[in-house]
Amino acid sequence: MRALVLGCSLKSSGSESSSELLGREVLAALADHDVEGEVLRVADLGVKFGVSADEGEGDGWPGVREKLLNAQILILATPIWMGQPSSVAKMVLERLDAEISGTSMYGKVAAVAVVGNEDGAHHVVAEVLQGLNDVGFTIPAGASTYWVGEAMGKLDYKDAGPKPDTTGAATKSLAANVAHVARLLADSPFPAS
Repeated sequence: MRALVLGCSLKSSGSESSSELLGREVLAALADHDVEGEVLRVADLGVKFGVSADEGEGDGWPGVREKLLNAQILILATPIWMGQPSSVAKMVLERLDAEISGTSMYGKVAAVAVVGNEDGAHHVVAEVLQGLNDVGFTIPAGASTYWVGEAMGKLDYKDAGPKPDTTGAATKSLAANVAHVARLLADSPFPAS
């Protein structure tokens, strides 16, 4: 089994990212279920705005899409901005719109990891998972993990210390459920329609 974590931080790789950190924690939890994978920070990849599989010269999306086609699991990791997924996460969903009329994402499983210092985690989870389901991803039970700090606070997830009974527990459940459903779909794919 292979997983792809798309880190949807607004920051490039030169800066620390709490959403990428949580995405890496999900990947580490998936390793306990014999799932390997990688993290891509979308802001580094030159992904162009659009709704097609390839927006032309210099577009980084075709490379991301190729890695996604070779994975069975997608984890979209996003911060919360103004109660919404990041603009980078929304761009990923827009690019995945190219898959809406096909079946290339059928048989793949998706989950979401969310961090922020304001309310809105449930809204972000709902918005992202609905978009991923629309393009064909299967969404298992418990397919989200999140951490939300104090509203208007300055504490980031990366600085908050261990959270084994809260976000840590949700991350472990997410990994177990996602790996389980991905294996079920690998053994018994959706029938052709």
